[in-house]
Amino acid sequence: MRVLESREAGDLLARRGARLAEAEAIVRPILDAVRERGDAAVLEYARKLDGFVGQTFSLPTAGASEMLPPEFRCAVETAAANVRAYAELQMPREWSREVRPGVRLGQIVRPLDTVAAYIPSGRYPLPSTIVMTVVPAQVAGVPNISIASPKPQIEVLGTAEMLGIPSVFRIGGAQAIAAFAFGTETVPRADRIVGPGNIYVAAAKKLLAGEVGIDFVAGPTEILIVAQDGDARHLAADMLAQAEHDVDASAVLFTTSRTLAETVASEVERQLAVLPTAPVARQAIERNSAAVIVDSLDQAIDLANRFAPEHLSIPDAALLAKVKHAGSVFVGPYSPEAAGDYAAGPNHVLPTGGAARIRGGLSVMDYVKVISVQELTAEALSGLAPAITALARAEGLEAHARSVEVRRP
Repeated sequence: MRVLESREAGDLLARRGARLAEAEAIVRPILDAVRERGDAAVLEYARKLDGFVGQTFSLPTAGASEMLPPEFRCAVETAAANVRAYAELQMPREWSREVRPGVRLGQIVRPLDTVAAYIPSGRYPLPSTIVMTVVPAQVAGVPNISIASPKPQIEVLGTAEMLGIPSVFRIGGAQAIAAFAFGTETVPRADRIVGPGNIYVAAAKKLLAGEVGIDFVAGPTEILIVAQDGDARHLAADMLAQAEHDVDASAVLFTTSRTLAETVASEVERQLAVLPTAPVARQAIERNSAAVIVDSLDQAIDLANRFAPEHLSIPDAALLAKVKHAGSVFVGPYSPEAAGDYAAGPNHVLPTGGAARIRGGLSVMDYVKVISVQELTAEALSGLAPAITALARAEGLEAHARSVEVRRP
């Protein structure tokens, strides 16, 4: 792994484009076909791109959980309970109060009607993503939750059954996103589509945003670690945990210690030698990762804020006040990113590619609508009338002004 000076980190931190424009050109005809021909087009592309050989997309989950090892079931139960508890803490509250004499304001909270979770099943099955996408929707009260996965394995089907999802749609890629965006004879139209996916899934979500709600357009996964000292074994393991996801993944260490940087680089090589996923992780380490020497922790946090990483690891909570942009923050030596990926409680569906500048990770808030409520008495409306009518007439909206004046006694 490379060891760089901070002045050399520019190219490393300048994310390579996700080639979304190329992907959009490929998926646009797929979206159009599904819009026009529904299930027939979905089936055509499922057979062509995913090797689908069945006649129906819906794969029942009944009985799948019984085939799971007991330790896996226990792990799902633990993770789901922790994610549920965290989502319940995030849930916005309803309220109503008289803020001024005669003026009662408030908000009500309502769930979306239908959501769809995309669960990749390429290099690795991701049953943990079912927990992360389904449980917050359940906490929000969403009545209709669907899952799509192109090649769902027993862990995916069993986890879905454990969470009360009766079937999984065996479709993937852009055709799955289109099916949920438009609705087909088989697939329900969703209000929002959530979950990670490859570049074609990301391109489809980008093109359909507005027609359907999405969480965000995700790119390659990334971690940025800030450390002044620490156990090189832990830091190397955290970097490799990210690197094994994908050859385009990025793992970067910012440290004030050259000794630590070099020790971590050596430890990464030592761990790679015995890592089963080394063929993937090594490419990510060599292409997109490095240990970067910085002058101070303040400089490290400043660079981190400019990068807005998906995952940010910091040595202690004293630095939290300086963190402006991150998908999720991991504090201290015993908060590895893997804890958040699986069982700590916060969501692992997080913004990448700098999107953490404008939003955080998936949460219960993505599944609800917060609706404002206002109730005025005649006296309160009369008191506001001069301001309302003056502003309305300044904008040339006479009917607005008259709608207030007609209510005067």
